[in-house]
Amino acid sequence: MKKRQFLKKASGLLVGATAGVWGSSANSANALSSQKEAEQTILTITGDVLRTNRGKLDPVRDQLMQKHGIKFKNAFTFTLADLEKLPSKTISPTMEYDARVHKLSGPLLADVLVEVGFTNPNGATILLHGLDGYSPEISFSKAREYNFILATRIDGNLLSVGGLGPLFALYDADRIEEIAKKPLDQRFAECPWGLYCIQVRA
Repeated sequence: MKKRQFLKKASGLLVGATAGVWGSSANSANALSSQKEAEQTILTITGDVLRTNRGKLDPVRDQLMQKHGIKFKNAFTFTLADLEKLPSKTISPTMEYDARVHKLSGPLLADVLVEVGFTNPNGATILLHGLDGYSPEISFSKAREYNFILATRIDGNLLSVGGLGPLFALYDADRIEEIAKKPLDQRFAECPWGLYCIQVRA
């Protein structure tokens, strides 16, 4: 998407923030490689939710969120294993990157929000943060109407950081009439890949 073109400055910020989160030493790299993917936090949800399992933003270990202007006093975090315990939905949209149909699967965004105790959908909005700073805002009603999923897999393979992961928030564009009418490169403007944080605003 034209909206998601990377600038050198933004790329440098992402690399620097990522280095701050995961560490640059050999020891840190070895520790990370030995940890199972399923045990790592891949999604943080903040805002108007009832359930929390972590405290406020930490300026050291949460550098990327801090760089993106995200602030919170508490939040709820999910690992890959947590998300894969939820009912999974598979969609088959034509992707803009290669104009081919791909199967993406993961829990419904609405179901994930229920897990964190989101109880006030009327007029609520959801800010979806991608690793590159792209952060579209959608209404909860649209998330539910379009059946947004938080894809963890594409064509059976786990999404990864450096690709479309850790998560990709999107809908089945080919089966939503008003979306399917649009040119392929305009169908996913509200669908960030590299999703890692969601802010809920009731």
